[in-house]
Amino acid sequence: GRQPFRQAARIMRSGLTLFLLVLVCSIQAQAPDPVWSDSLEAYWGRMNAEYRDSSTTPLPPEARAHFTELERFAPDARFRVTATFKAKLGKEFQMRTTTDRMPTYQPVGALEFRLEGKKLRLTVYRNPQLSAKPEYANYLFVPFTDLTNGEATYGGGRYLDLTGPLGSTVELDFNKAYNPYCAYGGKYSCPLPPAENHLRVAVTAGAKAFAH
Repeated sequence: GRQPFRQAARIMRSGLTLFLLVLVCSIQAQAPDPVWSDSLEAYWGRMNAEYRDSSTTPLPPEARAHFTELERFAPDARFRVTATFKAKLGKEFQMRTTTDRMPTYQPVGALEFRLEGKKLRLTVYRNPQLSAKPEYANYLFVPFTDLTNGEATYGGGRYLDLTGPLGSTVELDFNKAYNPYCAYGGKYSCPLPPAENHLRVAVTAGAKAFAH
């Protein structure tokens, strides 16, 4: 008569273990890495300070008076991905901008990653003129568009900055995606993300559209 009781107890124990395992996993999924959270806050803190400072802000005078901080999506760890970088120097070309200016850029390789269940790819660029300056020698540029543009985010796409040289794996954090200066008005000339850098997903992370 004890056999069914033992089996029931075993089933209950394994069920409880599974429940606890699921609970631990869901808590881990909800609690982001505190080091990452702090570095993200520091990143946007620097950005907000730059936008508040009258000598560095791209904001028009009428928007400066009541500016406190840039509007952005809540931090979301799903948009912090590990990408595979495939280095490949491409030909220099003139990238289109919001004005007649055509700055020279050169592809240095591609980042491949998965987001929202899709296999995606972004080309990484360098600006040879900018790279000649010591302080920008390792600066790499990743402009992109996604399905939120023109609604939740700026219509002209957003940017990510990377520091080279890049290894075979790269952390790509869309929570750091920022707007071109053109998103805030003013007479700026901003690079337009090439068609190859359009992501077929809604990137609900990083800077939102600026409400004038």
